Amino acid sequence: MSAIWYECKVKYRKTDETGGQKVLTEPYLVDALSYTEAEKRMTEEMAAYTSEEFKITAIKVANYAEIHPFENADRWFKSKITLIAYDEESGKERKTSMYMLVQANDVREAYDNTLHIMKSTMGEYSIPSISETPIMDVFPYFSGEEGETEMLERFNALKASKPDKPEVEIVDHMEFETATEE
Repeated sequence: MSAIWYECKVKYRKTDETGGQKVLTEPYLVDALSYTEAEKRMTEEMAAYTSEEFKITAIKVANYAEIHPFENADRWFKSKITLIAYDEESGKERKTSMYMLVQANDVREAYDNTLHIMKSTMGEYSIPSISETPIMDVFPYFSGEEGETEMLERFNALKASKPDKPEVEIVDHMEFETATEE
C-alpha cells in the first residue's frame, strides 16, 4: 500500500531569541490514511514539539510519489521527475511526471541527491525542475510492530546517509554559433 502524504498547515505562537512572541503558520508533511488521521497525527506531533497552543488551519493531499531524507540537510525541495517511455506501436514518446520530496541544503545539492536516488532507474528520465518548499518537517507513519521497526531503522539510516557525488559525466549538447565580426 502506498503512502498518502498530507500537508498540514499549523498556526502557533513561537518565542524568538529576544523573548518576543510571534505567530507563525508553517506547513508540515504527515503520512496518514485519511484527513482525520492526518489531523490526529499532526496534533500528536505538534504536542511533542511545542508547549504553546496551536491550531491546524489546513490539510490537503500532497502530490509526492516518494520522500527522501538526507543527513546534514535542513530544507526540503520538490524535484519534478519526467519519465520518458517510447510507444513502439505509434512511435511516439510518452512523458509521465512525478514529484519527489528531497532533503538538501541548496538547489545544487537537491539535484545531486535526486540523481543519487534515480541512479538505479532503468528507463530514461529528466529533471525539469527543482524548487524549495516551505515544508518544515516530515512525519512518516510507523506502527511499532516488529516488521515496522525494521522500516523505521531503514528510514533513519536513509536520514543518516549522505549521497556520493554523482559519477555521471554531464555532457553539454547545446550548440551555439559563434558570431563573426563584420
